[in-house]
Amino acid sequence: MAAARLGLGRVLPESSILFLCDMQEKFRNIAYFPQIVSVAARMLKVARLLNVPAVLTEQYPQGLGPTVPELGADGLQPLSKTCFSMVPALQQELDSCPQLRSVMLCGIETQACIMQTALDLLDRGLQVHVVVDACTSRSQVDRLVALARLRQSGVFLTTSEGLILQLVRDAAHPKFKEIQKIIKEPVPDSGLLGFFQGQNPLFR
Repeated sequence: MAAARLGLGRVLPESSILFLCDMQEKFRNIAYFPQIVSVAARMLKVARLLNVPAVLTEQYPQGLGPTVPELGADGLQPLSKTCFSMVPALQQELDSCPQLRSVMLCGIETQACIMQTALDLLDRGLQVHVVVDACTSRSQVDRLVALARLRQSGVFLTTSEGLILQLVRDAAHPKFKEIQKIIKEPVPDSGLLGFFQGQNPLFR
């Protein structure tokens, strides 16, 4: 029964964590970078309102620079990494959260760090929810194929608003009015519509 419940993909604040992957200065030229950072910032605001922990990594910051300020990650201590997966750098945080069931994953690049992080988390028996409007790649072909590959592996592909509404669950939630203001802001277009259209064979 526990496995069946896990397979539903429910996301609860008390058993979830937000992973923010490598949104750094030297990556500003990646396609849709401002848009996905904006959506990741929205996820971080909601996580803070709901007391969902968030963690932040930076890929080789000596060469690729710090996290961009518009993410709004003040107060989060970035963990430096060279491995594409976030998991080795976050091993201590993962081990200290025995109640953890769901990881919400944002950042870049979809076919590299997002993919390898997701597969490592699946190996640990965790649910992985990739926030599709908060992930991108230099190549949109890589992005598309990586999203299809992630779904084949058992990752849940979802939007920021879908996850946020799952986390809050009820309009009677004491933080709902604040969260409603956040999700009323239109999500910027990050070129995803064509990816999920019915004629796309990767998503049939």
